[in-house]
Amino acid sequence: MTEILIKNGHITDPLQGIDAVGCVLITGGKIGKISVGADSINVSNPAISVVNATELFVFPGFVDMHTHLREPGFEYKETIRTGTLAAAKGGFTSVCSMPNTKPVNDNETVTEFIVRKAMMEGYCDVFPIGAITKGQEGKELAEMGMMKTAGCVGFSDDGKPVVNSLIMRRALEYSKVFSSPVISHAEDAFLSEGGVMNEGYLSTILGLRGIPAEAEIIMIKRDIDLAALTGGRLHVAHVSTAGGVRAIREAKKDGIKVTAETCPHYFSITEDAVNGYNTNGKVNPPLRTQKDVEAVREGLNDDTIDAIATDHAPHHRDDKMCEFDRAAFGISGFETAFSLSIRLVHDGVLTLSRLIRKMTCEPAAILSIDKGTLREGGDGDIVVVDMEATFTVESERFLSKGKNTPFSGWQLKGQPVLTINRGRVTYDNFTGRL
Repeated sequence: MTEILIKNGHITDPLQGIDAVGCVLITGGKIGKISVGADSINVSNPAISVVNATELFVFPGFVDMHTHLREPGFEYKETIRTGTLAAAKGGFTSVCSMPNTKPVNDNETVTEFIVRKAMMEGYCDVFPIGAITKGQEGKELAEMGMMKTAGCVGFSDDGKPVVNSLIMRRALEYSKVFSSPVISHAEDAFLSEGGVMNEGYLSTILGLRGIPAEAEIIMIKRDIDLAALTGGRLHVAHVSTAGGVRAIREAKKDGIKVTAETCPHYFSITEDAVNGYNTNGKVNPPLRTQKDVEAVREGLNDDTIDAIATDHAPHHRDDKMCEFDRAAFGISGFETAFSLSIRLVHDGVLTLSRLIRKMTCEPAAILSIDKGTLREGGDGDIVVVDMEATFTVESERFLSKGKNTPFSGWQLKGQPVLTINRGRVTYDNFTGRL
């Protein structure tokens, strides 16, 4: 296994409180040594690859707690190989795959397949999320314990809300046994039925059925109440509304065990992105209003929202090149996530250290996985970022099979240039420095 010394980069590791120029030595796939100060680690072994990271930033590999790799069953949209390759380009070294595959990941056989396939073909570590209910049908709890043993780190019926409150209560109760979070896809399916975008003036003008913000808010409040009742660990996925942020903030003040994530598209753009029937702006929950965007940003600022995830949801071109009503929900998110998120730092919403925390050690802590830090002895998961690099989003150049993004043509600044997973270089756009 290649040994790598990254020299003189600006290291930011929030968990260890490191925010200074220094060096990191990766040996045997692990963080062998980390030291602050220019040229603080020197090696004489010519077999060690030396990276000159001067004027670059060095972070723990990003952890994405919410993604869709589509395999098994939807390999025409994405595979574990192509999805993790795109993740590596985005600086991710750990991703969590949601269970809405075919068959659904609701048993240990499917979980084991995903884990094995990722080990054979993946460009980063894959941690499966198991379904809460069998077939994601909301009727009967899946075998959570057996999936946990097989490798699942959380449970969710993502894409489908658990409508039955008793089922959700039982899931939260059982999850305490496994020390795993139950991840809520917060959507009142009756309120959102038939909706394809945010409900409001624009949906009326476009003649499209809307999804009211209350569809998310009501379900968040229900699940918070159930978490309070059971003492289970609730994690709310892809928060998009001002009301949802307020509900989570109040729950945290009350000491309820709730965490939350949002995604770059919910703090970067509004429902206006779907104007003109742009199917690449069709996501679930839908893009909301400027007021919601500002509330999500405030939620990130005051730590109501703990983590930033991508909700990477690639689709085949035919799934988007159709009438808006019929188009699939979701965007391809790995390859723009960091560059969109760093805008929070430019806009003064977060410091750089707090942003990196929300993309590394916070999601790792929620899922109880040993990732998200450059701790000596830990996995050699690193991303090197050129903060001054500017580029135009060209979806056809995505490594993901999914080219669906509302950010095509955007000019972004700040780009991962080198990703290392367990000591293996998984993405290298380092222009010969390595």
